[in-house]
Amino acid sequence: MTVLLREVGFDPCEEFSTYQNEVLGQRGKYGAAISFVGTMRDFNEGHKVQAMTLEHYPGMTEKQLGQICAEAERQWEILDALIVHRVGMVKPNEPIVLVAVWSAHRAAAFDACRFLIEALKTRAPFWKKEQLHETTRWVEHNTPVN
Repeated sequence: MTVLLREVGFDPCEEFSTYQNEVLGQRGKYGAAISFVGTMRDFNEGHKVQAMTLEHYPGMTEKQLGQICAEAERQWEILDALIVHRVGMVKPNEPIVLVAVWSAHRAAAFDACRFLIEALKTRAPFWKKEQLHETTRWVEHNTPVN
């Protein structure tokens, strides 16, 4: 289980491929590889958003994300998971988060991936500050699960 925080942009496909080929190294062991990529929208709560700054507490954030990964590993039969999350300034259309899960079977991979992103959104200590046209504001809550 690996958690990476990036202060610069990243390519989710490249992160996924590199991890699978160089780190996971369990060819033939997994039958499912599921990924979720979250990108920044240019709107929120009825306003156009020009940029967003993601703040966190180094050390605390990685620890919380590691605990979330450990929960997923206990709950589902997964081989590995990867979370890559941006911090700092993010512009619309840029990737914010990659969550990837490898498992022998698709059901466990799908369920664990969904659990990881939902737990990350509700429990990880990230703070979002949006840059609107003429002002900034702190985001007080995440988008509800639909």
